[in-house]
This record gives sequence, structure tokens and C-alpha cells, in this order.
Amino acid sequence: MPTFRTIAVLLIVLSATASAGRQAMPKPAATAAASGVSWERLKRLDAVLQEHIDQNRIAGIVVLALRDGKPIYERALGWSDKEASRRMTMDTVFRIASQTKALTSAAILALMEDGRLTPNMPVSNFIPAYATTTVAAKSEAGVSAVPARRPITIADLLTHTAGISYGTGALEGQYKANNVYMWYFADKDEAIGASMERLAALPFAAQPGERWVYGFASDLLGAVIEKASGLPLDEFFRTRIFEPLRMPDSSFYLPPAKVGRLATVYSAGSGGLTRAPDPGRGQGDYVTGPRKAFSGGAGVLSTATDYARFLQMLLNGGELDGVRLLGPKTVELMTSNHVGNLYLEGRLGFGLGFEIVEHVGRSGRPGSVGEYGWGGAYYTKFWVDPVEKVVAVFMTQLLPSAGGALQDQFRVLVNQAIVQSEARH
Repeated sequence: MPTFRTIAVLLIVLSATASAGRQAMPKPAATAAASGVSWERLKRLDAVLQEHIDQNRIAGIVVLALRDGKPIYERALGWSDKEASRRMTMDTVFRIASQTKALTSAAILALMEDGRLTPNMPVSNFIPAYATTTVAAKSEAGVSAVPARRPITIADLLTHTAGISYGTGALEGQYKANNVYMWYFADKDEAIGASMERLAALPFAAQPGERWVYGFASDLLGAVIEKASGLPLDEFFRTRIFEPLRMPDSSFYLPPAKVGRLATVYSAGSGGLTRAPDPGRGQGDYVTGPRKAFSGGAGVLSTATDYARFLQMLLNGGELDGVRLLGPKTVELMTSNHVGNLYLEGRLGFGLGFEIVEHVGRSGRPGSVGEYGWGGAYYTKFWVDPVEKVVAVFMTQLLPSAGGALQDQFRVLVNQAIVQSEARH
């Protein structure tokens, strides 16, 4: 017959075994169940992500989804650098390109809250070269420059309705000749303000306020931030966004100590993946470049975890972990449609740095009214669903991406796992 001592030892062993079992359960699994998300349905993502890696559509990926500020799904799969046999990890650093734009918009709005500017101010208040600008007009004789009908405002830049493109199409020759062509600035041996000064003399693609035109608007906002604050853009981001929100792995250029954590860029083609070339927009100059141009449109490096903290701050109405970056009414302004039907013919709206869902059916994808999000040229993506309290971040490095469907699948599979909706109909 077992003694009391034997029974006590057995109970300790059983308790330790149960505890080990609980600890072995992935943290997001427990969080998902407590957050109204089916872990079994969410795990469908595992097979889809791994299939894309196995079929050589992507080298590797990091994805993170939060609900109510807690992780419900996080994965680091595949290779950060296939040739070096370096695995993806949750702290892998990515070039986030145009996801920088939301950070720049938040910085402008922080200056608005400081009393330094208002959205309706002309850009020329800070950069006088924009007092008079021109717009390209096509005729049988070719393309000529006509005066802009009104000054460009900060609001025009925030909503991409200033008419400023990346210099493609009929303007390509002029923009290339003036060294302000396309979104990549990491190789520039000059401050962003110098590039934006030259841009002012070039014709723009549309009259201010008349069309949604994607281009240098956020880079020009970055130059405005430098003028209004008296700080270089990297310093403003560091002191006003990255450090307060505890985003230690976010910066414009990579610190030398973190070189081994930067994900490699691959290119997708009919024959699968190839390593992108080192110069230019491929691997880029984020490590050994001049480190002079801080691009508010596409220059930041970050991790999935860091960027999710920025998004969670927005979802919380401007505050995270006791740190308030923006006021709730400012976040409401940022996440509202400002352009009517100018963006995607009204299928989606556009706020101050990202697209906005105003009607789920018109958007053509699962989600909620009020959802906002954007992506980057290296095939990164994020969205925030304020109804379901979801933040989702998708990070890989693919340029060009050859029209991959994985981002859409990620969105669908996160949404289909929400089994207790916060929506009220």
C-alpha cells in the first residue's frame, strides 16, 4: 500500500508534468482561445505559409496578429538569408518601405498637437520653394507646365491629393534628370530637404485636390517635419515615436550590430526566387550607404513586433502602456476617409497615411467598417480592425512580388478564425 510520502511525491510529479504541458502550449494558442479566436481555425495559416516557402514563392516570413493587444498568432518561418542558412526569427529586421508613411503622418499630427502647424497650412510656410508650383498639361504639341491653381497644403500631402507622383510616365525624363525619381532614397548623398527643394521646380501630375496621386507626398512631409521641429527626421522619429513606444529595432538605417538580423530581399519570377541584386532597390544601402537621406515615404526599417506596437497605439486611441503619443480625436481624424471617391473609385477611402474600409462589400474582402491598413514595396503589409480589436502585421522581403496572393490569404485566414465577433449589427 503506497505511503503518504509516496503519494506526495507522485502528486508533485503529476503537478510538474501538468505544468510542463501548460508551458509547452504556445502562448498565442491560449491567448487566442481567451480572445474569441479559434486556434484550430487559425492554425490553417501554418500550412499555407509553409507551402509558399516549400514551393519557393517566398524565402521566409514573419507574421504577427494581436487581438485586444495580445498575440493570437505569431510565426517566423523559412529563411532570412537562404544562402547563409540564416533562419527567420521574430526579431528579424525588414525594409518596410511605404509603411513608413503612417509613421510620418503620425509625426505630422504630433506637431499639429504641439501647435506647430495645422493641416490647412500651405507647405510653403515651411519650404518657400512650394509657394508657386506647376502641373503637367498634355496637348498635341506635347507636355507643358501650367501654374497650379492653388498652393499645396499639408492636408494635400497627408491624403496624397497634392498631385505629386513619383515621376513616372510622361514626367520620367525630367524627374530622372533632376535625381528625384521613384521612392528609394537610401543611396542619396544629401539630406531629404535638398531633394524636395529640387522637386518643387518640376511639374506635378495633377492639380492640388483634384486626384489621388501616389508619390513623394510623405517625403515632402518629412522635410516639413524637419523644418517645423528643427530636428533631422531620424531624430524626431527616435525621440517622439520609437523610444516612447519602445520600438528598439526601428530606424532609418541599420546599426552595424544588427546587420546579421536584416532580412535578404528576393525577387519572384516565373522560375521561382532569385536573390535581388545588391545595388539600388534590391538589397539597398541601408547598411553601408551615405545615411543622409531620411525618407518619410519609404525609408524605415523595423520588425513585426515593433511595428505592431505602433499600430496598437493607434488602435488604443493614441496611447500604449501609459505613453500617449496622440490624442483620441487626432487618431479619429487620421483614420477617417478624407478623399471621398478619389481613391480606387470609392471602393475604399483614404485617411492620413493608409486606406480605409467604409463598406465591407465595396472593399471586396473580409474585415470591418473602419479598418485601415497599407503595405510596402518589399511585400510587407499591415491592417488594424478597430471593431474586432485586431492588429495584423505581415513581413517578408520580395521585390518584385509578381502579384503573389499570400497577403490576401493571410487576411482571410486571420478573419475566418474570429468566432466571437465584437461587431454589433
